[in-house]
Amino acid sequence: MGNLKNALIALTVPLPSIAFYLTFLHNYSSNSISSLNPFWVWCSNHPILLANLLFTINVDFLFWVIGLAQNTNWMIDLYWTVIPVMLVHYYASHPYAQFNVWRSRVVILLTWVWSIRLTHSYFRRENWEWGAREDWRFTDMRKQYGKHWWWISFFAVYVSQQIFLIGICLPMYAIHCSEKPLNVYDFVATVVCVAGIVFAYFADTQLQDFVVRNKKLKEHGEPAVNTLNKGLWRYSRHPNYFGEQLWWWGLVIFGWSLDYGWTFVGSLINSLCLAYVTVLVERRMLKQVHRAEDYRCYMKTTSVWIPWFKMSSGGAKDKNA
Repeated sequence: MGNLKNALIALTVPLPSIAFYLTFLHNYSSNSISSLNPFWVWCSNHPILLANLLFTINVDFLFWVIGLAQNTNWMIDLYWTVIPVMLVHYYASHPYAQFNVWRSRVVILLTWVWSIRLTHSYFRRENWEWGAREDWRFTDMRKQYGKHWWWISFFAVYVSQQIFLIGICLPMYAIHCSEKPLNVYDFVATVVCVAGIVFAYFADTQLQDFVVRNKKLKEHGEPAVNTLNKGLWRYSRHPNYFGEQLWWWGLVIFGWSLDYGWTFVGSLINSLCLAYVTVLVERRMLKQVHRAEDYRCYMKTTSVWIPWFKMSSGGAKDKNA
């Protein structure tokens, strides 16, 4: 019953923003600029600010209220896979959009493929349940801030995600602001984006297989494997993070090639945040007594993000890598 309830909440929660935006488009197409309500004129002149306004009301506030009611902030994780798809269509359909049709189609298609991959990974990890749990970092912060978490969560969980999501999707805005013909940089950007999606898919699949295999070993009373160090994980401690970064920086190349180089700022902030998250994840691994020693050795011999040859514990490249 809880699974169905969470599914219904997740499917209906974006409807206010969708209804508002469709109303805006209808009013814009049905009236001349001079006869438009000043608010609709503002919406047409400020696409990024409008996106932020909708995010603030529909995600920051509404998701926060739902999170307080359910005592869990699970939904923002799921919507990380959805909001970029909504944003790319928003920028493409905005009345002031102007773009190369083929570049737009490629980016929209890539965004859908990225979203489907990440959504599949999310539900596979959560045993195909809606809202089974919230991110462990939010759980830790909930314990850390105690009775103050109810208001801190508004900023720590939702406003922070607004900065990240609106920021990393800025290249989508740039793509729909220029009719510049396709060029070699579009090809490079596409290759980088595809490489990121594929890399992250295999990394997440290998991680999931590792988790499932360990679960079966425990069920049979056999010792679990402490550290995943095969496949892509042999050459990078966080290949899934690396693949995700490739995807977002591939989008930056699209924006840069259209003279919107400033749109890199979102991906830069995201990368810096992910670097911090990497530290948190590894600290958490080292706190697990049964795997701490193995993981310390793994850290000494394996690159953090960028896949590279195995190193000896003394720092030299391992010839058997």
